[in-house]
Amino acid sequence: MKPSIKEVVVFGMLGAVMYASKLIMEVLPNVHLLGCFTVALTLVYRKKALYPIYVFVLITGLFSGFATWWVPYLYIWLPLWGGTMLLPRSLSPKIKPLCCMALSAAHGFLYGTLYAPVQALLFGLSFKGTLAWIAAGLPFDFVHGVSNFICGLLICPLAALLRRAEGRSFN
Repeated sequence: MKPSIKEVVVFGMLGAVMYASKLIMEVLPNVHLLGCFTVALTLVYRKKALYPIYVFVLITGLFSGFATWWVPYLYIWLPLWGGTMLLPRSLSPKIKPLCCMALSAAHGFLYGTLYAPVQALLFGLSFKGTLAWIAAGLPFDFVHGVSNFICGLLICPLAALLRRAEGRSFN
């Protein structure tokens, strides 16, 4: 899984593009292309997609600070990456976009729940407190999930573009 020199450069740029896209879209709370990028990169690069994902995580920490809010970034993209890895490669071209969009949307809907364990540990929340914290964030998770579904329309075209740039055809 060791990246080549070309991959180090490409993955660094892709991680930076993920970060730039997040900054550009910060005017719309919980609307961003990170789920789209995570799924598309995983479709194309498989295990190596973790490199640009964690370049993004590192850049985010460097520019926004390694505070308590950043700690969940160390794991919060893994369920989306793992879910994408579990998608059969042989999905029909008609079903694949919908599956990718649904997966990205599910990650958005569950974002607060995935984020909650660290909040509970860092701030000493009880189980009841953790559930209250999750419940308070449900409106934001709803927006996140719906926007991930809509932004998911770009997943397969982005994967096709990345494959073409890599000199491979889209499956």
